[in-house]
Amino acid sequence: MSNRFRAHIEAELAGIAAEGLLKVERPIQGPQGAHIKVGGRKMLNLCANNYLGLADHPELTAAATGALEESGYGMASVRFICGTGELHAELEARLAAYLGMEDAILFAACFDANGGVFEPLFGPEDAIISDALNHASLIDGIRLCKAQRYRYKTNDMADLERQLQAARDARFRIIVTDGVFSMDGTIANLPEIARLAEAYDAMTLVDDCHATGFLGPRGEGTHAHHGVEVTLLTGTLGKALGGAMGGYVAGPAPLIEMLRQKARPYLFSNALPPAVVAASLKALDLVEAGDDLRARLFENAAYWRSGLEARGFTLLPGEHPIIPVMLGEAQLAQDMAARLFELGVYVSGFFYPVVPKGQARIRTQMNAALDREDLDAGLAAFEQAAQELKVLAA
Repeated sequence: MSNRFRAHIEAELAGIAAEGLLKVERPIQGPQGAHIKVGGRKMLNLCANNYLGLADHPELTAAATGALEESGYGMASVRFICGTGELHAELEARLAAYLGMEDAILFAACFDANGGVFEPLFGPEDAIISDALNHASLIDGIRLCKAQRYRYKTNDMADLERQLQAARDARFRIIVTDGVFSMDGTIANLPEIARLAEAYDAMTLVDDCHATGFLGPRGEGTHAHHGVEVTLLTGTLGKALGGAMGGYVAGPAPLIEMLRQKARPYLFSNALPPAVVAASLKALDLVEAGDDLRARLFENAAYWRSGLEARGFTLLPGEHPIIPVMLGEAQLAQDMAARLFELGVYVSGFFYPVVPKGQARIRTQMNAALDREDLDAGLAAFEQAAQELKVLAA
């Protein structure tokens, strides 16, 4: 690397830091759970995607350990060469059945699933109509595709219909949305999306990363929550389904087969390690029988939301376990997160460009492993930090 280029990058980083937008990573020690250890301190964890509390579940650890002993550390190959094990095929079949789809295909991450799903299926004659707040991976996947692009305002069904009308001359149309918008906890209006899709002969793709495992009957996701059918589902094994890694696309068998033949992140990435696949299969067992975990998760979410509202915090409305505490400015969100860290609560501030300017927040996330004592301690810490930083009205 030349000195000139190094200096250029260092100046860019200095600018990010000066704006208060530099992201800081704090390594944790030990497993991901309701509590984590950071720098030797025990912290209450209110910001993980560990919705059902399965990331440190002993049955998942045992399944992963057994697979390590039986199948080794890694596959050392892509799927179509010699990277497909019996466990991979079993997990794909289980995911398809669980989600009510004909077939499913595994990827290294849902970012790869979303990055690889569009280009093999759609060309210049087709149209993709995408929600404005869709996840970055969907945006990047759509950019890699040569289809015509249309964008509609978030969850705005009138604007969606306008974009569908604008795309009426396309050969094929597909509406793309997050099932749950991760920064807001807002659930997509799938009933109306499905109605418009039928009216305009369009398909639907839903990224259900923040829903699979806990939203809807048996945790099947936003489509089950609303009782509607969608064409394609993408999702992750890295949140409610054990918290490790891996993503998938589920849908009609011919579409999944086309992805096996042409999706570049699938063709050119190593297969998921056997330990991850075996633990994911065990996670599905626990999730399918996990009504008690789902009930506890939503009880925690309701209690946490009502506690924050009673103390005067500004929240976005909703029912999802993602509960953003709105603070407005980036520096305030970072100061609040830093003070909460000092008080033993692990959260992160989110600010532009992750969220729009002026809408900085702390995104809190509930999980089923939290108990009432944890939540009360978290509420007390939030109240103390907010009073010290004058977030709450006197």
